[in-house]
Amino acid sequence: MCELFALNSRLPAAANFSLRGFAARGGRTADHVDGWGVAFHDGERCEVVVEDQPAAHSDLASHYGQHPVQARNIIAHIRKATQGARAVENCHPFRREWAGRTWVFAHNGDLKDFHPKLSGAFTPAGQTDSERAFCWLMQRLEQRFGAQRPGWPELADTLTPWLHEIAGHGRFNLLLTDGHGLLAHASTKLHWLRRQPPFAHVRLRDGDLSVDLATLNGPRDRMTLIATEPLTHDEAWQAFEPGEVRVFEQGDCIYLSEGLAAPVAA
Repeated sequence: MCELFALNSRLPAAANFSLRGFAARGGRTADHVDGWGVAFHDGERCEVVVEDQPAAHSDLASHYGQHPVQARNIIAHIRKATQGARAVENCHPFRREWAGRTWVFAHNGDLKDFHPKLSGAFTPAGQTDSERAFCWLMQRLEQRFGAQRPGWPELADTLTPWLHEIAGHGRFNLLLTDGHGLLAHASTKLHWLRRQPPFAHVRLRDGDLSVDLATLNGPRDRMTLIATEPLTHDEAWQAFEPGEVRVFEQGDCIYLSEGLAAPVAA
């Protein structure tokens, strides 16, 4: 399966330390070798880069792991293909325009028999179940709200039952951002971590690399990191509950829809 990473920060922040550990899972410490991508999204500015080769062996991925690119929202993805060939058009994150903003999406999972009717700007360019799900969500938002984008709490209330509906087709862990807020949904596995002063000295799980975060961050910095599997030692990563939806803005959790109740045994 694929893996996800995201950062949502109060101030523009760089995630190159985390991206180095994350990229290692794309062919060195794990077998997610069918492509990678990263989006740096700061509201007005949105840069998306994808490649259809293993992140662990990519000069470009190595560049982003060594040279900081600051943004308030960062989403990264390493791919292990389940649907769609190894090709650039099937690499996450995907992007679409709606309500005057650029929306970026990445997914980990596998959806069976999910082929909604799509049209216009929300027609997939590739063959993945992930892009179909993204297009369907954006198409439904446009149908519901037109060009008037509501605030994130209303958006999350609207999206949550749709996310659960899609998750009925299989595993559906996802990240979605408009450059301001960041929504995360876990159907099976996702973790999150809040970083704030006092910043600690941390070690990557996927490589012999550590850093004193106090040397990289100031007293006003607040951020949340999200990953399929925890990226560091020495930090209190928390697991999402199955079905849980969270929205983060400026490094804080501003919305929580609790996970789905486990089925009662007959």
